[in-house]
Amino acid sequence: MASPSKTPPERLAAFSDGVFAVLITIMILDLRPPHEFNFHAVVQLWPMVLSYAVSYLFIAIVWVNHHHLLRFAEDATPGLIWWNFVHLFLVSFVPFSTAWVADTHFAGATVTVYAFVFVLVDGAYYAFQNETMRQAEMRALPAKVLKATQRRACLTLGGFVLAGVIAFKYPLLGFAMICGTLVAFIRPELNVE
Repeated sequence: MASPSKTPPERLAAFSDGVFAVLITIMILDLRPPHEFNFHAVVQLWPMVLSYAVSYLFIAIVWVNHHHLLRFAEDATPGLIWWNFVHLFLVSFVPFSTAWVADTHFAGATVTVYAFVFVLVDGAYYAFQNETMRQAEMRALPAKVLKATQRRACLTLGGFVLAGVIAFKYPLLGFAMICGTLVAFIRPELNVE
């Protein structure tokens, strides 16, 4: 049982779950059906469907990793709470950037913005992860797990930055690189079972 002076991390997780659910709801509300009733009209929706699917996957991966990471927190410290708020704030830009990419049919500038939203989310997650790891280190996590986690965070951050730079001139290649970088996030962090 937590001491009365500590805030249990479960409250932080519950609040975050609600925010993630709202963000997914906002994204689905941006999906608009075609005005015509034929196959060609459905095919024309590919930018919206593709950007929605990738953003949904991104939010799902962020949620899974967030949930997994919070298992290592013993206390929702002020630092952990504030980094969580920063992280959630930046995730809240995903629906906007998703709709913009779809509306412009993957224009270079919008895919670049989309990639840099991922950079910001990933950067805030990295800080959130470090704040959580300060508590986890006390529980003697293996040094190689901590090092692998740091390496993966740097590689994915670099992957999103590179995708954003490339997307300005080659938007579909940049978008594909975003998708490839997401693969590194699929498995939750710190899988030490």
